[in-house]
Amino acid sequence: MSERVISPAVIKRLPRYYRYLGELIENEVVRISSKELSIKMKVTASQIRQDLNNFGGFGQQGYGYNVQYLYDEIGKILGLDNQQNMIIIGAGNLGQALANYDFSRVGFKVIGIFDANPRLEGLAVRGIEIQMVDELEEFVKSHSVDVATLTVPKKNARPIASKLEELGIRAIWNFAPTDLKVSDDVCVKNVHLDESLMTLSYNLRHRGNEKYSYNSYMND
Repeated sequence: MSERVISPAVIKRLPRYYRYLGELIENEVVRISSKELSIKMKVTASQIRQDLNNFGGFGQQGYGYNVQYLYDEIGKILGLDNQQNMIIIGAGNLGQALANYDFSRVGFKVIGIFDANPRLEGLAVRGIEIQMVDELEEFVKSHSVDVATLTVPKKNARPIASKLEELGIRAIWNFAPTDLKVSDDVCVKNVHLDESLMTLSYNLRHRGNEKYSYNSYMND
């Protein structure tokens, strides 16, 4: 039997469920109903039940959801129960900021940082020395790399993405201001900071005007 196709909108909401459930755990909440969770999530209780039913439901009628159990199960669905190794290509301000972030709580570990600027070679970020990009191929061949993060200039992003695909990397987190052209075998998540900021600017300009409001989409 083929695996059930899950709506992209449902997948997009899963990290939000995970985050809110994590906050509930921090506040020592043991169980929660779909109605109570809907107030925090700003989606309907029916939508929550439909989303979770895609993966088995997890709730009990008259009880609601066990917060810790649901948190753990969504973590498994998201693949967070296994550590995934990540490299960062581009050790400028953004690359170093990402390297300094603790991704371990969502199952990722930065194991390598690369750049083309020889002045950065050997500098360490959180104990990881920056290597030159021409060492990338040897590193990937000798290490298990699950995800490559790109924080490089636009002109360099596509050639590097093609090289990563040749090396067998199957997931790219792209911060370069361009959409990558890779095969369907490679998962790409584009993070366009300028577009996000422009959306925020739009929302600020049209604040209070329901005709042009984009708030509901921003909060999904």
